[in-house]
Amino acid sequence: MRADDPVKIAVVGVGHLGRHHARVASGLPGARCVGVFDHHAGRGEEVAREFGVPALRDPESVAGLADAVVLATPTVTHAELALFYLSRGLDVLVEKPIAATLDEADALLAKARAAGRVIAVGHVERHNPAVQAAMAAVPRPVFLEVRRLGTFTARSLDVDVVLDLMVHDLQIARALAGGPVTEIRAIGTPVVTPLIDIANARVAFEGGLVANLTASRVSAEKVRRLRLFAPSLYVSVDMQAQTAKALRVEAGAGRPELKPFDLPVTPAEPLVREQADFVRAVRDRKPALVTGEEGRDALALAHRVLAAVEEHRRAAEGVTV
Repeated sequence: MRADDPVKIAVVGVGHLGRHHARVASGLPGARCVGVFDHHAGRGEEVAREFGVPALRDPESVAGLADAVVLATPTVTHAELALFYLSRGLDVLVEKPIAATLDEADALLAKARAAGRVIAVGHVERHNPAVQAAMAAVPRPVFLEVRRLGTFTARSLDVDVVLDLMVHDLQIARALAGGPVTEIRAIGTPVVTPLIDIANARVAFEGGLVANLTASRVSAEKVRRLRLFAPSLYVSVDMQAQTAKALRVEAGAGRPELKPFDLPVTPAEPLVREQADFVRAVRDRKPALVTGEEGRDALALAHRVLAAVEEHRRAAEGVTV
């Protein structure tokens, strides 16, 4: 690829989120969307018409045209499809979670390393400019609190709410902590599906960070709020509005004073930033902001949270663990 050649991208899976990936890819600077593919041909053709790109007939045709692929298919298909495209020399941006199991994630990472391919994971909240501003302002917090609540939809019901929603915040917590987990306590329950629909986790890390994370897909309203606390500093982020407000403790006459201030945030669509970062990684052969390894670590932590949820359930029911 010459330095001025656009990166040829295809989008595989154009359901709700994949359609937005196709929208972004069809107009992304430095890239050219060579087509979309969906297992349901009618859906693929519909989205292709909407954004003026080709509807591709099968995975092989994607591999023959593209330099890189965005996978926005159900989680259970991530490993098989990502391995297929990595083996054909494509770089891969796979939606979160990276795979259904750790064994699958490890296989993807091994294949990407062997093939010299870029693998990025779609933890889109890391590309939210308000979240990035907060993480830069408080790089080593002592407490992180996130409430990620959504109304019920029929999407992403192949995984529970920890893998569907909380995994975003587990990845953020790991990035802030910079060290291993020392303790996990968690509770969760099904509400309208057989899987966990609402969960709360308290995750402590070596180095002092404690994260209190709540995720729900059965709430009355959509809420995306993150708060970071450090000595003498507090930051609150509305991830939907992309705003960040802060308080700083300053020495006053006789007692400390709380001084509010706004963190500067330039609003931008996180999905656009995510794909642009992927294109940069493909072109420069450098790691993406959220690498496959980081996606794998977030998945591992999500599974540990689910194990803690199950441990709590068994203890509450009086079952010996």
